[in-house]
Amino acid sequence: MSLSVPQHILDALTDVAMPRLGGEPDPVDHLTVAGFDIPVFRCGGLVIGSGAAGLRTAVEMRRRAVDVVIISQSAWGGTSACSGSDKQTLHTANTKDQGDNFKAMAAAIRAGGAMDEDTAYVEAVGSVRAMASLQYLGLPLPQDNLGGTLRYQTDHDEVGRATSCGPRTSRLMVKVLAEEALRQGIPFYNHTTAVKVLTEGQGDHARVVGVLTIRPKASSKANPYGLALFQCAALVFAAGGPGELYRDSVFPNGCFGTLGVALETGLELVNITESQFGIGTRREGFPWNLSGTYVQVIPHIFSRDAAGNEHHFLADYYRTTQEMASNIFRKGYQWPFHASRMLDFQSSLVDLAIFRENQKGRQVFLDFNRNLLPVPGDAPFSLDRLDDDVAAYLSAAGAGQDLPIDRLSHMNPLAIELYKRYKVDITAAPLEFAVNNQHMNGGIAVDTWGRTNIAGIYAVGEAAGTHGATRPGGSALNAGQVFGTRVAEHVAAGGHAAKPSNQDASAQALVAVKDIKAVLKADSPQTIRSVRADVQARMSDHAGILCTATDVAQAHVEAQQLNTAIRRHGISFARTSEAGRVLQWQQMALASEAVLSALDFYIAQGGGSRGARAICDPEGASLPEARTGPLPKTRFRPERHEDMQTQILVRLDGTKMVIRMRPNRQFDENTTSVFERDWPAWLTGGIYDLGDADGRPA
Repeated sequence: MSLSVPQHILDALTDVAMPRLGGEPDPVDHLTVAGFDIPVFRCGGLVIGSGAAGLRTAVEMRRRAVDVVIISQSAWGGTSACSGSDKQTLHTANTKDQGDNFKAMAAAIRAGGAMDEDTAYVEAVGSVRAMASLQYLGLPLPQDNLGGTLRYQTDHDEVGRATSCGPRTSRLMVKVLAEEALRQGIPFYNHTTAVKVLTEGQGDHARVVGVLTIRPKASSKANPYGLALFQCAALVFAAGGPGELYRDSVFPNGCFGTLGVALETGLELVNITESQFGIGTRREGFPWNLSGTYVQVIPHIFSRDAAGNEHHFLADYYRTTQEMASNIFRKGYQWPFHASRMLDFQSSLVDLAIFRENQKGRQVFLDFNRNLLPVPGDAPFSLDRLDDDVAAYLSAAGAGQDLPIDRLSHMNPLAIELYKRYKVDITAAPLEFAVNNQHMNGGIAVDTWGRTNIAGIYAVGEAAGTHGATRPGGSALNAGQVFGTRVAEHVAAGGHAAKPSNQDASAQALVAVKDIKAVLKADSPQTIRSVRADVQARMSDHAGILCTATDVAQAHVEAQQLNTAIRRHGISFARTSEAGRVLQWQQMALASEAVLSALDFYIAQGGGSRGARAICDPEGASLPEARTGPLPKTRFRPERHEDMQTQILVRLDGTKMVIRMRPNRQFDENTTSVFERDWPAWLTGGIYDLGDADGRPA
């Protein structure tokens, strides 16, 4: 490597060891329900999920004397701990150079549309506190010699508000927050999967009372599925996004999220039509986003067919070698696919070309040991022939080395080291990759305190639908930290979660157990494997980066049919230990129907292409072109201005998905605070909008 990085620093930034969990407190009671002997645990606040957002929420709750407990399907196994890219990003106000104007930052966060303006401001103004507290806990964000945090430009970021610890930024966030949670003595129940939320009351008067979970260690002859009940006064969904929704996914295996559970609970979801797709290595190996310096060093990109023949396919799309090389570079900070960037030979034409190669059955590779081959008839690749912005960046970085691997060694040796940790040596062989689903921008609908439409239930992180159609890279990590703190403040202000909940929940538990038994059918023709294949193929093939009205409508019908079949026949299993997976796939099928119903609705209403998807239409006004001419079957509808001003909400009513639209919440940028006038609302708790005695909004 051209940079001599001490081994202990390489280890600290790429091979992040997580802390050991302590012992789990024993159940405080047992409940006999429908013949099952169910252990009961009680707490004031319950957090589902052990990622960066969930841990932040729990830590801030405990600081405010909330009796909080964490449950997790797999500690340190989610996207926060296991996902990343070359410089995984934390997007915060930049107090070193520019961009520390919170109103300007809020405008940038919401610029992609379909996002609440007040939420964007909350994320902007809370970002300084979030970053500073992470640094206080030990997050090693890089600094200059005068103490300024180093910054760079990321996707949808024109100012340069991004900072990073390297490829493992979110894992390091999990590490420092987990260590703090353990110092605080927060009880942590691992291998505990939430399967049913228990509520009392109906409609606007519903309130959470607990969560029914599956814990393998709780299984016995009297409790074969390992059911366990956690009673609580406040519940926080923080279990990440639906990573298993797509076959072509860069999520770690086993990331189900909780959108299906949320739908069954009666929670509204918002913006679930909006995801992120981009290039990354496949989940069968080491799933990882290939943004930043992986592409900024401009490696050779080629495909290989079944006969082993190589194809320099990008040369069919771009007009010159310089244009092709410059747009490969731009994928570094324009990483997510964006429909409009397929036009005018921009960077998302790279994604489209890769997607089309995979549709032909070809594998696509990055080769760091070869410079980019030229467009036929054009001059060969040269660092002296690049667009001005690209040349300036590489020059400033001192990246004038002959080969991509040497440029990568100079610019970011951690990027090479990381793959070596997973026995992939990109210095020796090409790296296979594809266009994958990476992040759900939508999720559970919340207000500016993280509240859902059911009293006592909150959502943070990727589980919450706080993002719009597009967002600056790394703003999701910031949002989880900001809203984790906001939720903790609100829960503490309500006072309901200061002590364990001892409410009788036997009636709600009985209903939940009956629902579970209706899904678990040993003789069902539907298996975990068949449901998984059905859901993932449908989503990847018909709800990826290219969609048509006909395909989405048909996929929607098929998703409805699958859920009807599951309600009628359940899902089979070979062993009782598979009960949790059965329920997760039943809920994933439900989440898939919700996404497709919202997407079908959006397209049928004339919705245009935005963010993650191009809505292909023979009558569309936008047509991507390649060097060889217009690209067939890629003409798409441009985004409409009115779509940017609204959001789509979905909830489950019985067996039907109910859809409504609402305008984005506004934020008056002319509003100014006055200390003497506004202090009383803080002193009296008026800022929390607690409403009635149950803490519902006024």
